[in-house]
Amino acid sequence: MGSAAAAASSGARSGRTTLTYQEATPTPDLPPPSPSVAELQEALSNGETTVREVVEAALARIDALDQQGPALNAVIELNPDALSIADELDVELADGATRGPMHGIPVLIKDNIATGDQMETTAGSLALVGLRAHTDSGVARQLRDAGMVILGKTNLSEWANIRSFYASSGWSGRGGQTLNPHHLDRNPSGSSAGSGVATAAGYVAVAIGTETNGSIVSPAGNCGVVGIKPTVGLVSRVGVIPISHSQDTIGPMARSVADAAALLNVLAVPDPADAASNGEWPVAASSDATPVAEPEATPIATPEMTILPIPSYPQHPEGGIPIVDYVAALDPTGLQGARIGVLRGMTGFSPDADAVFEEAIVALREAGAEIIDPVEAPSESDSEWGADTLPVLEWELKAGLAEYFAGFLPDGAPIASLADVIAFNEEHADEELQYFDQGIFMNADARGGLDDPEYQAAVLRIQYAGRDNGIDAALETNALDALIAPTNGPATKLDLVNGDHWLGGTSTLAAIAGYPLVTLPAGYRHGLPVGITFMGGAFSEETLIRLAYAFEQLVQVWREPAFLPGAVIPPDA
Repeated sequence: MGSAAAAASSGARSGRTTLTYQEATPTPDLPPPSPSVAELQEALSNGETTVREVVEAALARIDALDQQGPALNAVIELNPDALSIADELDVELADGATRGPMHGIPVLIKDNIATGDQMETTAGSLALVGLRAHTDSGVARQLRDAGMVILGKTNLSEWANIRSFYASSGWSGRGGQTLNPHHLDRNPSGSSAGSGVATAAGYVAVAIGTETNGSIVSPAGNCGVVGIKPTVGLVSRVGVIPISHSQDTIGPMARSVADAAALLNVLAVPDPADAASNGEWPVAASSDATPVAEPEATPIATPEMTILPIPSYPQHPEGGIPIVDYVAALDPTGLQGARIGVLRGMTGFSPDADAVFEEAIVALREAGAEIIDPVEAPSESDSEWGADTLPVLEWELKAGLAEYFAGFLPDGAPIASLADVIAFNEEHADEELQYFDQGIFMNADARGGLDDPEYQAAVLRIQYAGRDNGIDAALETNALDALIAPTNGPATKLDLVNGDHWLGGTSTLAAIAGYPLVTLPAGYRHGLPVGITFMGGAFSEETLIRLAYAFEQLVQVWREPAFLPGAVIPPDA
C-alpha cells in the first residue's frame, strides 16, 4: 500500500505532537474487502455471483491478511464445512427457495458462541479445546435458518475478559494476540476483538460479538466499525459461554449501520429457552433467601429490608419482546427534530475523543437535532454502586459456567465447573498464565450461590443505578429520544506485560441496566478511529439505529484500515 509517512490529520494543530507513521505493511495484490450486505444481496439475486464465490472471496481475504501480511490474527478457526454449505445454499438460490434476505451472506462469530458442528467453542481457552458443543446455540440456529454461512470463529479476550484483572484485550491462550488493523501496535480492545478486526479489515460484511460491559462497543470504537449492543433479552443467549445472566447480550458488528441492522433482523428473535426473553428472573432455590415480589416493593435494597424485591430483566413499555424491521429504520433524515442529550459526565477521559465528540455535536445540530447539553444521569454522581458491579459478575459467572458446561459439553467432559478451569490453567501455566493471572476467576470461585442475599441486594443496587436513577432518569427528565457520549479514546498501545492501558469508556450504565447501545465512527485522530455512542432505554434499538444511520450518512468518515506497523513520536515530543 506504499508509504504512509504523512503526519497525523490532527498533528498540525497548535500544541499537538506530530506523529510520523512508519511504512505500511505491503499488501500487493490484496483481495478486495467484502462488499456490503446490500451489494452482496443484489449480486446474488441477479446471478452475478454465487454463494460459493462469495465465500471463496472471504476466505482469500482472510488468507491474505490474517496469518500473513499484517497477520491480524482475528480468526481463531475456519469452518471446514463452509464451502459445502455454500454449495447447498446455491442450489436453494437457483431453485428460488431462499431462506430470507441474508441468504448466502458469510458471517464470523465470536468463539464463545456454540456451534454443534466440526468447530470448537472455547472462549479462547485451551481448557475447552476438544470439548465440542453437541448442539447449536440459539444464535447459530438463527443464522443457519436465515441461510447465512458461518464462516468461522473469531479470537477474543480469553473468557470474554473475565479471567484476570490485568490482561491484554484480544489475547487468548488458544488464539494469541489479535492486532488493530489501523495500527498494528495498538490495542483492538475487547472482548470481541476478532469480530471487530474482521469487519474493519473487510473479511466479511458482518460479524457477531458479545457484550457484558463494553465488549462490543469498545472494540467497535477502537477498530472503527459499527457495533450494536442490544437490550438484554432481545437476542438469545442460550449456548453462549456466559459471564452474567443479567448483563450478557449478543449483537452485530459491521462496517456500516445498514449492515449491522440487517444482521440484527436475523438475531432479534425471542427465545423461550432464554430467561431474559421470557422475562422470568431465575429466582434462587433457597426458601431462606428467596425474595417475594410485591407491587409496592422498594426498587433498591436497603439495610432495613428483610425481604428483597426480585431483580428483573429489561421490560418493554408495552410488554414482551418487540418484533421490528430494523432495516426500515434506516432514514437519512432521522436526526431532524430528535432530542438528544449530551452526557457531559462521560467526557474528559481523552482530549482526542473529546475533540471528535465536539465535532459530532456540531454535525448533529446542523442535521436538525435538538441538543440538550449538558444532561446528567443522577447515578453518575453516586459512586457507591460501582463497588457492586464486579462482584455481581463473579457470582453469576460461577453459576453460569456450570450451567453451560452441563448443557453443551460432551457427557463426562473433564471440565464441569469454574474450579476445573482454574485447575487446568494451573496445570498448563506455561500456555495459559504466561502473561496474566486468573485473579477474577479465583474470586468468583470463592463466591456463594445465587441464593446469597448479598448477591441479590447488589443486583438490585446496580439495576437501580443503571435504570431508575440512571438512563431512564436522564431520558425522562429531559424528554429525550437518546443520549450520546464518546465511545472510548483512540486505541492505546498493546502491552502484554502490564495489560490494557484504559483511558475510559461509557458502556457501564447501559451494561448494568441491560439497555442498548449503538456505536459508530465519528472521526479519526493520529490515524486511529474514535467512536460516538447512542444510548437509549429498554428496547430502543429502532430509535438508536435511526439516529446512528442519519449521523453516519451525514459525516461520512469511514476509512479503510491502513495496516500501519505503528507511530513514532519524535524525541522532542
